[in-house]
Amino acid sequence: MERCEFGPAMVIYPEGVWYRPATTEDVEEIIQTHILGGGRVARLMLTENDVLPPKA
Repeated sequence: MERCEFGPAMVIYPEGVWYRPATTEDVEEIIQTHILGGGRVARLMLTENDVLPPKA
C-alpha cells in the first residue's frame, strides 16, 4: 500500500515524517508538537510497517 491510500495524510519536511491525522485536533497536535516543538506525535505517525506488505 502507498501511504496516501490510508486517507488524509500529511508529511513534514525536511524530515520526511508522515502522519495520518483523523481529526482537526490531530492536525493541531502535529503542528504544536512537531512543527513548533520539534517533537513527534508517535501515535499518528505512519511507519514502514504500515505501508509494506507482511513478509512471507
